[in-house]
Amino acid sequence: MSVLASLLTAAAGAAEAASSHGGESSSAGLPQLDPTWWPSQIFWLALTFGVLYWLMAGRFLPSLGGAIEERRDRVADDIDQASDFKRQADQAEAAYNKALADARAKAQAIAADTRAEVDKEIAELQAETNEALDKQLEAAEARIAKMKADAAAKVREAASDTTRAVVETLIDEAPTDDAIARAVDAAAQA
Repeated sequence: MSVLASLLTAAAGAAEAASSHGGESSSAGLPQLDPTWWPSQIFWLALTFGVLYWLMAGRFLPSLGGAIEERRDRVADDIDQASDFKRQADQAEAAYNKALADARAKAQAIAADTRAEVDKEIAELQAETNEALDKQLEAAEARIAKMKADAAAKVREAASDTTRAVVETLIDEAPTDDAIARAVDAAAQA
C-alpha cells in the first residue's frame, strides 16, 4: 500500500504543477510529449498498472493457474487411465492367446480321438469284411473241390464208358467193370 500512497502523492504534485501551467497555452504538438504533462501521465500509468497488476495477481492468474493445474491433472489421469486400459488390453490379449492355444490343443485332441475311433471302426469293418471274404472263399473252394471231384468222377465215368465202347467195338465182347477200372486207373497214373 505504501507504493500506492507514494504514487498518489506524486500524482497530486503533478496535478498542481499542471494547474499552474493551465493558463498558458502550449505550443502546437502532442500533449503526451510535453514535459509538463508527464507527472499526470506517470500517475495514470502507475494507477492503471497497479489496478491491472492487482487484477492479474488476484483474479486472472490464479484462475489460469488453476485451469492449467486442472488440465495437468486431467492429462495425468488420462495417461494413468490409458496405461490401465493398455494393461487390461495386454491381459485380455494374453487370455485370448491362452484360450486360443487351449482350443487348438483341444481340437487336436478331439481330432486324434476321432481319428483313433475311425481307425478302430475301419479295422473292425476290415476284419468283418476279411472274415466274410474268408468264409466266401472257403465256400467257393469247397464248391470248386466238389466240382473237381464231380468232374473227375464224370471224366472217370466217361473214360469207363468210352473204354467199354471201344473194347466192345474192337473185340465184340463186353469187358468187366474191374477190367475197365484197372485200365482207367493205369491210364490216369501214366
